[in-house]
Amino acid sequence: VQLQASGGGLVQAGGSLRLSCVVSGSMDMYGIGWFRQASGKEREGVSCISSSGETTHYAESAKGRFTISRDNAKKSVYLQMNSLKPEDTAVYSCAADRAECMIFRPGADRFPKDYGIEFWGKGTLVTVSS
Repeated sequence: VQLQASGGGLVQAGGSLRLSCVVSGSMDMYGIGWFRQASGKEREGVSCISSSGETTHYAESAKGRFTISRDNAKKSVYLQMNSLKPEDTAVYSCAADRAECMIFRPGADRFPKDYGIEFWGKGTLVTVSS
């Protein structure tokens, strides 16, 4: 399984971007997560969608602003990002999660931060200017 993120770019604060993650190989058994890493900071989970697409999870920083969706027929997962803030600036990557977004659920602190992640994709840079 290979993943490739795209759609990043430079946007002003308050603007929107839509990231895409295209999956090569079978994605039906994987949750797909979006993660980001800002310069000098640890990687953090942003959002995750279950293999069926029925369940979604969001980090607190993303709730109300970001929307994750997937189209298994197109082997793609999307992250619509609205009301972007300078603190959203980071490299965004998608990943295939065998554990169906376990690390995004309440009480997941006891798990390693990459628990269930089997494949990582190359990231796309999002820069939000103030």
